[in-house]
Amino acid sequence: MIQKENTQMRRILFVDDERNILEAYKRNLSDLFTITTAESGAAALELIEKSLPFHVIISDYKMPKMNGVDLLEKVRSTSPDTIQIMLTGQADMQAIINLINKGRIFRFLTKPCSHDDMLKNINDAIRQYELVSAERELLGKTLGGSIKVLTDLLALAKPQAFNKTQRIRNLTRKIISDVKLQNSWQLEIASMLSQIGCVTIPDDILKKIYRGITLSEEETVMFSLHPSIGADMIKGIPRLDKVSDIIRYQEKNFEGSGYPLDDVKEEQIPEGARLLKIVIDYDSMISGGIDEEKVILDMKKRTGRYDLELLKTAEACFLKKDGTARSFVTKFIPVENLNEEMYLSEDLVSAAGDIIGSNNQKLTQALIASIRNHVRNHQLKSEIGVVVLGE
Repeated sequence: MIQKENTQMRRILFVDDERNILEAYKRNLSDLFTITTAESGAAALELIEKSLPFHVIISDYKMPKMNGVDLLEKVRSTSPDTIQIMLTGQADMQAIINLINKGRIFRFLTKPCSHDDMLKNINDAIRQYELVSAERELLGKTLGGSIKVLTDLLALAKPQAFNKTQRIRNLTRKIISDVKLQNSWQLEIASMLSQIGCVTIPDDILKKIYRGITLSEEETVMFSLHPSIGADMIKGIPRLDKVSDIIRYQEKNFEGSGYPLDDVKEEQIPEGARLLKIVIDYDSMISGGIDEEKVILDMKKRTGRYDLELLKTAEACFLKKDGTARSFVTKFIPVENLNEEMYLSEDLVSAAGDIIGSNNQKLTQALIASIRNHVRNHQLKSEIGVVVLGE
């Protein structure tokens, strides 16, 4: 049997419209688990919303107003990690078939359920919860590591593109922090990897783009393909298929023109891509020195280019004043004192003419290592101009 000290923290939610049954669960299992009860589906959903996550939910099938099937469907969307067990005294085979086919339920038990059977199934459910959580944590760390490698490579290969990525990410975070979006993590990762396809673009073309110089037709087509290239680069990474779609359509106009050349338009374009399109264009215009409010006004006039409802959302986030003022100072720092809290104060070009970093680019460990290596190779001065937060 599982030791008490290891299981007491496991939170189990029982849902049944018969109070005496709930009291029996509490009496028999409270020494082993943290038991919470609810006498209706609505009460259970309220508990899930307001409390810490439950490891296991065990619900009766036949309840008034909201039966167990409907309850567990709602739990799936609000608490997807919670392992679900259905308990019923009814021989309702259709309910069993529906739940099994949907893959929504871990176990289906019939009343009356003995104490030993209940305990065994709860322990099995806890082990399943721990397995899923461990896999998610491992995948999360692997995913985070993969993204960091890609962004570090972009910072080293195309510092100007990386610098734009940093600005896009900061703007995207403003929206995410103010507006509740479904799967907002996908949009944030897409913003971080939105320029990864630029590793295929020659430096002279990127220089033209970031300086606002008009491109030739051939150069325009070349640059327009970078979202599709970036999307293809990451689509094989687990859990990034939706992120890949966002990146692929980040330059697509709302009415359907632009790249990629297909029939996808309006709401068919992923919501994240519609928002990222707004963020990227907004950044390009304010980076060119245009006033923020004028940028929004100009964007509203561009009929068919943006999702107007999302543009309103972005406008409220971008023009929101937080009332805080931060002062920054420029200093020349020996390369051995560089850290990841600093930003470059100017474009960093080696003696050989290679672009090592760009103005306002945030330092990363990889960039710092690259700078130090160039100093050792006598390609850069030993002190670097950086921007730091004033004291």
